[in-house]
Amino acid sequence: MGKLTAVAVKAALANPGTYQDGEGLFLKVDKRGGAYWMLRLQRDGKRQDIGLGSAKLLLLAEARQKASGVRKAIKIDRRDVLAEKKDEAAAKVTFQVAARQYHKENEAGWKSAVYSRQWLASLENYAFPKLGDLASGAITAADIITVLTPIWQDIPETARQVRNRICAVLDYAHAKGWRSREAPSGNGSLKAGRGLPRQVKARENRKAMPYVALPGFITALRRKPSYGRLALELLILTGARSQEIRLATWAEFDLGSRLWTVPADHMKRNKAHIVPLSEAALAVLAKANVLRLLESDVVFPGNAGKSMSDMTLLKVLRDMSEPFHVHGFRSAFTDWAANEGFPDAVVEAALAHKTPDAVQAAYRRTTYLGTPDQPGVRVKLMEAWGDYCVGGAIDTDVVRANATVGS
Repeated sequence: MGKLTAVAVKAALANPGTYQDGEGLFLKVDKRGGAYWMLRLQRDGKRQDIGLGSAKLLLLAEARQKASGVRKAIKIDRRDVLAEKKDEAAAKVTFQVAARQYHKENEAGWKSAVYSRQWLASLENYAFPKLGDLASGAITAADIITVLTPIWQDIPETARQVRNRICAVLDYAHAKGWRSREAPSGNGSLKAGRGLPRQVKARENRKAMPYVALPGFITALRRKPSYGRLALELLILTGARSQEIRLATWAEFDLGSRLWTVPADHMKRNKAHIVPLSEAALAVLAKANVLRLLESDVVFPGNAGKSMSDMTLLKVLRDMSEPFHVHGFRSAFTDWAANEGFPDAVVEAALAHKTPDAVQAAYRRTTYLGTPDQPGVRVKLMEAWGDYCVGGAIDTDVVRANATVGS
């Protein structure tokens, strides 16, 4: 029979200390008023203190009964009760919870706000639909391969990033005690040629639509108006990158001055970029304004008025049975500009590329934009590109009617 009584337990709750009942069962009362039943046992020569629950919820008789069950589990059934408790706790931490916590703890140390958004967005788009509700401790290499297989060949760079980020989250979960082992190795089952196929497109340039096909493509693009199609058209007409288009807000556009100022945190090089807007580009923005959501400042919104997914533009191409890549339109623009005789330096400035020569970069300060009275060669470049892409099919009345939007 134990040493404690119900009366003694009631008295002990008001006096911090440790109260032994016998056979390893004891009551622990701390100075803050917490009171817990504990069971101390030896397992494989090591002492284990196992929590049984709050003394304010478990009566003495209930604590003794629970302690008896744990003794049997450890000494007779040879179970690792502590490991089981950890596994039970880990089962409540899903991959999505672990990923968001990892992101929150680490985002301050990342290179830019854009990278931080991209990091989480890549998991939201590709990993969370299949892994989000799974316990972080239960995810296997096979689960990760299921996520990666649909995108492994089509967007190989993104797929590798998603793989690395999933593994980073699982290693974090292991360090937190939510997972019994580290993530599957990128040199093991998750390596190309092992659990995943070799990426045959990994060394290929992103396939670009020939510029001679662009006028016909844009005509086809306009047949079914949508945010995705309008966004892709503006991307083509401005030579912008996907993220610059997807994250664009109306506040960035001065339509009166026909300029789009892309903020630094939307740019790959983290440096603000000014894009002169052609008549064709203004016409796209006018159409987007007609569809504008009052509750969102995003020009091309996705779900709930937020920025659209990075897969939306590629999906437009796939829905139209086009085998090309979104980034390839920048290549088409470069080829066209070279054929038309525009200087390389101007084209590179239009694409916001870094000047490779450090000396040239130090002395070349011009933006080739000119002034409102004397437009620079970049303004002429973008206007000529817009005219070529749409074949002169611009509704100028619509453009003028919406010229004050965002100014």
